Amino acid sequence: MFSLVSRMGTKLLSRQCTAACLLTGFDAPLRQSHWFPSVMALKTSPPLRAEPTKKKRVDPRREQIKRERLRKKLKKLEKVPPEFIPIDDFLTPVRYRDETRVRTAPQLQFEEREHRALLLKEWSRYKQSQHQAEMDAIGQALEAQREALEELRLESEELYCAALMPDPSLLPLQHQGPSYTPAKENYEPPDGKYNDITKVHTQ
Repeated sequence: MFSLVSRMGTKLLSRQCTAACLLTGFDAPLRQSHWFPSVMALKTSPPLRAEPTKKKRVDPRREQIKRERLRKKLKKLEKVPPEFIPIDDFLTPVRYRDETRVRTAPQLQFEEREHRALLLKEWSRYKQSQHQAEMDAIGQALEAQREALEELRLESEELYCAALMPDPSLLPLQHQGPSYTPAKENYEPPDGKYNDITKVHTQ
């Protein structure tokens, strides 16, 4: 039955298409058919043509029974004393208290050890020269300051006393010292992957 109806529908559609082709004179039969709306027509999607679902009627008696069950459960929970959640962060596991657990240093080759020793000596010499240069610069600045104060004292005692007064605008002082590694500009750290092993305690 369904196949017969579909055949009849396709035949009717083909007849309408051929008639539209004869009337218009070009191969655009679908726009003239009532099966397909024109391009300028208002088109709706299937959900807009769907029938709204009917709301199920809620039995007030069942709702009352659910509320009574919840009240009974709450009363039972109130009778049970609250249990304290243990703090596992302050407890050291027994396996970590074993004194025999000693991490052995990796065995390096002789060339690698010599290379690291030479690098350490070179780094020590560099830091020593850097420290000496800083101390020399500070000494020269202090000596220049002392000479300037002596010359200022010969000129005016009041200006000398004013120069020795501390400057309150210097505090609070914010200074960022050197870091071990230089910072990278426009660096966005990755989120990283980790395993969440947080224990969840339920009462």
